[in-house]
Amino acid sequence: MTKPWTGSSASSGDGSDVERLYRSLTPTSHEYFLEGSRYLPGADSRSTLFHLPYPLVLSEGHGCRVSDVDGNELLDFTGNHTSLVLGYGHPRVREAVRDQLDRGTCFPGATALGVRMAKLLCDRIPSVERVRFTNSGTEAVMYAVRAARAFTGRPGVAKVEGGYHGSWDDVMVSTRPAGQAGDRVRPAAVPASPGLTPGALGTTVVLPFNEAEAAARLIEQYGEQLAAVVVEPVLGSAGMIPADRDYLVMLRELTARLGIVLVFDEVVSFRIAHGGAQEHFAVSPDLTCLGKLIGGGFPLGAFGGRGDIMALFDPSGGGPRMPHPGSYNANPVSLAGGLATLEVLTGEAIGGLNARGARLRNRMRAAFAEAGLPAQVTGLGSLFAIHPVAHPVRAYRDTIGADAGCRHRIFLGLFTEGVLIDPRGVGCVSTAAGEAEVDRFTGALRTVLEGLAHRTR
Repeated sequence: MTKPWTGSSASSGDGSDVERLYRSLTPTSHEYFLEGSRYLPGADSRSTLFHLPYPLVLSEGHGCRVSDVDGNELLDFTGNHTSLVLGYGHPRVREAVRDQLDRGTCFPGATALGVRMAKLLCDRIPSVERVRFTNSGTEAVMYAVRAARAFTGRPGVAKVEGGYHGSWDDVMVSTRPAGQAGDRVRPAAVPASPGLTPGALGTTVVLPFNEAEAAARLIEQYGEQLAAVVVEPVLGSAGMIPADRDYLVMLRELTARLGIVLVFDEVVSFRIAHGGAQEHFAVSPDLTCLGKLIGGGFPLGAFGGRGDIMALFDPSGGGPRMPHPGSYNANPVSLAGGLATLEVLTGEAIGGLNARGARLRNRMRAAFAEAGLPAQVTGLGSLFAIHPVAHPVRAYRDTIGADAGCRHRIFLGLFTEGVLIDPRGVGCVSTAAGEAEVDRFTGALRTVLEGLAHRTR
């Protein structure tokens, strides 16, 4: 029988036992935080990494381990939020990048690396006939949606509640809504940040995730206005929640019938199979957006798909209908790191990675059950997330009641046991982590959960 979560106040910085231990292990990180706060709002430039009492300052990484400025070595199960699928400093990636650095960091022209990487992606993802490179997943989604609007002549975009597609205004909607989110099957469009353009909410339709009939009704209702439906096959930021295949099939069939461009955001999910989550689910979108792992640890994004849509960006006929400038687009250093990464990340390598991910999720569920604590562990392939709730998690709405305080104690507790996950409770397995590392993770989790269970008695 499981015990209810007790609402630990660790997330408010109350000087709890695990927080005191964290502070004792990280005094130099604290010094950097105090110094950094004088020049950087929050002492960093990446808000998702902030956590109380102050964020960790990391200094180096090798394989599946990172070290902080206080010399703590941690078993890493973040991969920089899925970016480093091969782990830190893979020799093939380092060699490729070092070679390119000797040749040059960027040029006022195309490079052979750009052609090679484009061919690799088109060969690897059947739905991608043409591709262009950006510097981030955010830019990739921005251009994919803009292309859909130009191609269809329609203004609207539909996205899934809880889906995160970068920080561009038109998709920075209902990423983590609460309070005023509306009905579960008819979500309201809620701004994810102040400062969005006034039109963003008016042109964005929010769909329920894994509610095929309800989502279909909304797409039918707004279909004549919709240029694109954008969806993550696995909701990453919301907590590694996989789509039902039937849900994606519905989106594919309905958008095709209504002339809407279906966009898969595979920035996180591309690692699921050799050809991405679309290969795993056997559903082909019109456009695909990529980022994170395709840069091998360097900034790189990409968007691509149907040749007739991507032709909007072709300047060879006298000027493109869709301009796509950018001094660092297709940066050769990023391309070198990405090419080396994808060449190592074969189908066989992904199969082993996914097997370890499945074993890890099963062992995590067993650890919660043994401790008598309610939690759901979601994920697919090598991705996982912890949700401290008793009910199943199939959509963002199911995560709203999760106990943030207990999740925070798990994060800090794992750190004190030498294991690093994302502060939001999400993580992944890299090819650098083997069975021994999976065992160590689950052993650390059991220790942390035993302590939490003791507090609830």
